[in-house]
Amino acid sequence: MSSSPNTNDRAAFSKWLPWILLLILIAAFIWLFMSMKTPSEATWEPPRTTAAEKQASAPAADTPAPISSYHNAVARASQSVVNIYTTQTMAEHPYMDDPVLRRFFEFHSDGPQGQGPTNLGSGVIVSEDGYIVTNAHVIEKADEITVAFNDGRKSRAKIIGTDPDSDLAVIKVDMTGLTPLGFREAPSRVGDLALAIGNPFGVGQTVTQGIISATNRTGLGVNKFEDFIQTDAAINPGNSGGALVDARGELVGINTVIFSRSGGSMGIGFAIPTALVEQVMNALIKDGRVSRGWLGIEIQSQLRDPTRLETSTGVEVLNVIDKGPAAKSGLKVGDIILTIDGVEMTDANKLIQYVARKPPTTELNAQILRNGKNKQIKIMLEERPAQEVVEPPTIIHDESLGGQPSYHGEGQDEAVMSEEERIRMREELLKLFENDASIQ
Repeated sequence: MSSSPNTNDRAAFSKWLPWILLLILIAAFIWLFMSMKTPSEATWEPPRTTAAEKQASAPAADTPAPISSYHNAVARASQSVVNIYTTQTMAEHPYMDDPVLRRFFEFHSDGPQGQGPTNLGSGVIVSEDGYIVTNAHVIEKADEITVAFNDGRKSRAKIIGTDPDSDLAVIKVDMTGLTPLGFREAPSRVGDLALAIGNPFGVGQTVTQGIISATNRTGLGVNKFEDFIQTDAAINPGNSGGALVDARGELVGINTVIFSRSGGSMGIGFAIPTALVEQVMNALIKDGRVSRGWLGIEIQSQLRDPTRLETSTGVEVLNVIDKGPAAKSGLKVGDIILTIDGVEMTDANKLIQYVARKPPTTELNAQILRNGKNKQIKIMLEERPAQEVVEPPTIIHDESLGGQPSYHGEGQDEAVMSEEERIRMREELLKLFENDASIQ
C-alpha cells in the first residue's frame, strides 16, 4: 500500500521543523542581546548636516568664478581714500619771556615755537568737487588740515561741519574731477568680507582684510549716537576716518575706534555704517549741522537678570522734561515704552538711535505699558536742543583693564610753577649751562 502525497509532505515538514524553530530561536536570541546593550557599548556618531542644510549655508561668491584676489576692488576704492594730516598752533609758554627758561624750552621742543604736533588720520572722498568724510576727532582743534591723495597730490582743506555726537565730519578741498567712493546699498551682514583702507601709524595707505563680526553695536560709550559695525579687519591709529569696503570695493562704513590692550589692533574694531554716514554727511553739507528728533525724556532699559529664563523688554521712563514733546503727548514717569511705530524697543540705546534718526516734526506711534495695561500714544518730535559742549575723553589702554578702555577727560589746566619753583629752576639751569660751557 503506497503512501499519499499529503503524508510525504507532512513527513518532510516534520523533518525540517526543528531546524526552522532553531533558526527562529537563534534570531530571537541575537535580537534580544543587541537590544540589551548598554549605551556605553553603542558606537557614538556626531550629528550630521543634511544636504538641505549644507545647501542653505553654502557661502555665496561675489562672482561665479572663485575669487583669488581683491585687487580690482582695492584699486577702485583706494583712489577715493585720502590721508589727513592736521596741525594745531600752540600758545606760547608763559615762561618764554625769561631768556634762561626760553633757552631750555627751545632746546627741548620738537619743532618751531608755537607749532603743535602733527596728527594723522584718513578720509573718504564722497563727491567729485572735493567733499571728504572723516571722523570728527581726526580734525578736532585743527588749525591746518592737509589732505594727501592716492596719486601723490596734496591740498589744504577747510571744515564744512562736524558732528561730535556721531564722530563724523565733512571737509572740502578746492579740487574737481575727484573719484568718489560708492556707498553700498544693501545692509551689511555678519560674515561678509570687509577690507579696511587707511593710513595706520602714518606708514602710508594700507589695506587689511577681515569679516563683519557684528552689526548694530551700541552702548560702547564712545559716541552719543552709536550704531557700529564690528570687524576683525586690522584697524590701527591713523585708520580713523578711513574706509571699510566690501569685496566689490563699495563703502560699508567709516572706521572709527578700536578696543585694545596695547593700543594696536586686536581684532575688535568698529566702523560707522553708511546709513548713518549718509544722514550726517548730507545734513552737514546742506546746513553745516545735524538736526535730530527729540522726545524730551530720561530713560533706562528694563533691568535684566541673565540667569532668568524669561525676558523683559521695553524702556522705562525715568523723567519727562517739562513742556517737551513727551510731556505734551501725555507720557508719564514710570511708563514703559514697548514699541515705536511697531519696532520693539529692546533697550534704551535702540530707542535713542531710532529717535535720533527721525527729523523733527515726525509723529511717532508709541505703545506703552502703564499700570499693567497697554496704551497707544502719539508723540510729535521736536528738534533736539543744543547740548553742552564737553571735552571728549582720551582712551587710555591698560593691560589691567582686560581690553576695556579707561576714559580720562582732556582739557585739564597745565600745571603752573610757583614763583619759588621758577626761581629755583632758573638757578639750576644757570649752573647747568655754566658747567656745559666749562666742559666745552
